[in-house]
Amino acid sequence: MSSDHTHRRWSNLRKVLERSGPFCRPDFEPSSENLQMLLEHCKVLVVGAGGLGCELLKNLALMGFRHLHVIDMDTIELSNLNRQFLFRHKDIGSYKAEVAAKFINARVPGCNVIAHNCEIQAKSESFYQEFHMIICGLDSIVARRWLNGMLLSLLVYENGELDQASVIPLIDGGTEGFKGNARVILPGLSPCIECTLDLYPPQVTYPLCTIANTPRLPEHCIEYVKVIQWPKENPFDCAIDGDDPHHINWIYEKSNERAVQFGIQGLTYRLVQGVVKNIIPAVASTNAVIAAVCATEAFKLATSCSASLNNYMVLNNVDGVYTYTYEAERKDDCLACSQVPREIEIKDSKCKLQNLIDLLCERPDLQMKSPALTAIVDGKYKTLYMQIVPSIEEKTRENLSKTLIELGLKDGIEVNVADVTTPNTITLKLRFSQDDSVSQ
Repeated sequence: MSSDHTHRRWSNLRKVLERSGPFCRPDFEPSSENLQMLLEHCKVLVVGAGGLGCELLKNLALMGFRHLHVIDMDTIELSNLNRQFLFRHKDIGSYKAEVAAKFINARVPGCNVIAHNCEIQAKSESFYQEFHMIICGLDSIVARRWLNGMLLSLLVYENGELDQASVIPLIDGGTEGFKGNARVILPGLSPCIECTLDLYPPQVTYPLCTIANTPRLPEHCIEYVKVIQWPKENPFDCAIDGDDPHHINWIYEKSNERAVQFGIQGLTYRLVQGVVKNIIPAVASTNAVIAAVCATEAFKLATSCSASLNNYMVLNNVDGVYTYTYEAERKDDCLACSQVPREIEIKDSKCKLQNLIDLLCERPDLQMKSPALTAIVDGKYKTLYMQIVPSIEEKTRENLSKTLIELGLKDGIEVNVADVTTPNTITLKLRFSQDDSVSQ
């Protein structure tokens, strides 16, 4: 490609990067080298190749980011095609990351997108250390938390001071229907995902007693068929496949029968699909706006041409168009970034290990999934409970019905917790109420 064409292609970027302005950061120096750095050296990882991921890859490639990686473990489904515009009907069944990378590479000259068809947990620390920044287009809070923990684990401290060269910025975008948000996270410097975890609503679950005995919503009927009736009747002699129309039809028919029995209205085929597959509603225009914000923030971070978002932006298109930004604050006792053990107050001396695990899963600021607990008791390392390893789960299951005091856990003892929401082990300090500590 001729140099004249290349010069014209990036003429608008040159106007931004080769001139000073009122919004430039203090460390910004207008120069033609800024564009060369962006084109030749800046390396960005896009996590997720769905609705947001497709928009992000397109935006970044057209803004001069040539060294892009995309990671996604999912394959393309028919329902993706209405908004994930890098995919075509012939791509159904193929890996999203691979197809997206091929499309961008073919469409944008000079861009090199490398696909990784796997989950983020399959990659090592050295992989994430390669990138100058990471941009998330995920629909999973667990994955966000894990990635947040990974970037925090890469930080280097010298004499208690953070080496800012070890900071890899994380730009996170999220959408749901006509609402969206974007945020810029500088690990170790600004609030992390865990600092604002209580902003994320806990996953909706329905009590078994409600769906079995007193259903009131169409979702209750669907959950009953999914959780109770399917395992009992096993109509297709296999687990539920949310992409199999025969499975969805069977669940729809059985759910409709139950809805009629209890006089419940509003059950639809689309609702059955949503409940079975836990579908988050997506709107292409919302994805486009949030992806544009995230890509712009990436450009600002890479070039210092303007101050970055500080640090949380919210979009609401439900009634008109409304957006605002605010500065989220770090938590002094954040599980992930404070490096201070979180204190957990135990008010009941008869509190059992199962009660503690329930607390870790249900508290809005913790939201763990399957915590594994260990502690040093009387000078010896002790596994209290571990669910993910069947042999250890069987041996430690009896501990669930024991009280914390019976297990040797006293006031001030530190419990180490491992969970799928983080690659790192976190430390909790148990604090018994005054009466309980005296009784020990």
